Amino acid sequence: MPDPKFNSKVIGTTSERIVYGALDKACQKVDEKDPMKLFQKALDNVRPLLELKPRRVGGATYQVPIEVKNERGVSIAMRWIRNAARVKKGRPMQEKLAEELLAAFKGEGSAMKKREETHKMAEANKAFAHFRW
Repeated sequence: MPDPKFNSKVIGTTSERIVYGALDKACQKVDEKDPMKLFQKALDNVRPLLELKPRRVGGATYQVPIEVKNERGVSIAMRWIRNAARVKKGRPMQEKLAEELLAAFKGEGSAMKKREETHKMAEANKAFAHFRW
């Protein structure tokens, strides 16, 4: 099937090859039989529960912590994992993505660090939670 954005079969197959290869490599390293379980656990570990939204009240802008809906949290988690894999240099994307998925599965890595930073910021700004609407 072609990819939904550009309707190109080449792009669709390339992205499938990268993702499926990364899942297979990550599963081999942790002896997990089901790649979907590994992927789901990695997403659950990285998915943020809180995020900050800027709210303008009077003349000041406050960073207000809000809860993240499940769908948005999964989207953010996938973006963080992808971006963490992209930053690494010198290896094919399959290997970089497999390494980042494995780190997220174990509860470590760049994507997990990003989640922890987001939660710390939300905790530090919880005094502004009453500005939520």
